[in-house]
Amino acid sequence: MRNKKLVLMVIFSLLIVLCTGSISLLAAEKKVYINGIDADYPPFAYIDEKGNSAGFDVECLNWIAQEMGFEVKHQPTAWDGIVSSLLAKKIDMVYSGMSITEERKTKVDFTIPYWEINQALCVREDSDLNIIAALCGEYTVGSQRGCTAAEWIEENLVKTGILPKDNLKLYEGFSLAVKDLVNGRIDSAMMDDVMVEDAIRKGQPVKIVGIIKTGEAYGVAVRKEDKELKALLNEGIAKLKKSAKWDELIIKYFSE
Repeated sequence: MRNKKLVLMVIFSLLIVLCTGSISLLAAEKKVYINGIDADYPPFAYIDEKGNSAGFDVECLNWIAQEMGFEVKHQPTAWDGIVSSLLAKKIDMVYSGMSITEERKTKVDFTIPYWEINQALCVREDSDLNIIAALCGEYTVGSQRGCTAAEWIEENLVKTGILPKDNLKLYEGFSLAVKDLVNGRIDSAMMDDVMVEDAIRKGQPVKIVGIIKTGEAYGVAVRKEDKELKALLNEGIAKLKKSAKWDELIIKYFSE
């Protein structure tokens, strides 16, 4: 009887070791994806005061990763080279307020849309400029390099001769454009409406004088060959938008 108990104890111990080993193996095999973010794109993505990646898109992807069973790391990446970084496999996706455009779709695939935006033009609070006067060519306008606002200005104003090329000032981030606007170095700035609204909500002395109805939608960019990742993200986005977390994050990042 004593030997039988000893054998049972040994078998039980082996089962515990085997089960623990299996769990550890599954944890080790958990896929890790790198998300490229614009570190100066509030409220969607930015670096907080503790040096951590934060923002609406960052928290959305963190929730999706937990729900769908993968891990994610957020890597700040220069916006004007972020698609190149994706294609070079330095990052695995761009979940950072990227508009779905036909030009970008020739290089990468996008998930289902998750947010809609237009372009907003802002001026200093004490400025008398309206959107027509601000973009007529006599004044300077700032925007972020590589963004759809800058592309709209290039296509519709610079190439048509309405705005001299030198009057378009491009910045690495929209916050730098706002800083120059407030300090009087430029006369207006154009960016996605949610970003301009966020700057105003945080106390920047600027005001919106017009909206360009571009009807853009944000999606997550992935490499064309990464079909499984795209499907995983699509499912995750759909689940998120039906969850209480979606409403919680909207209130957190977009409420007045």
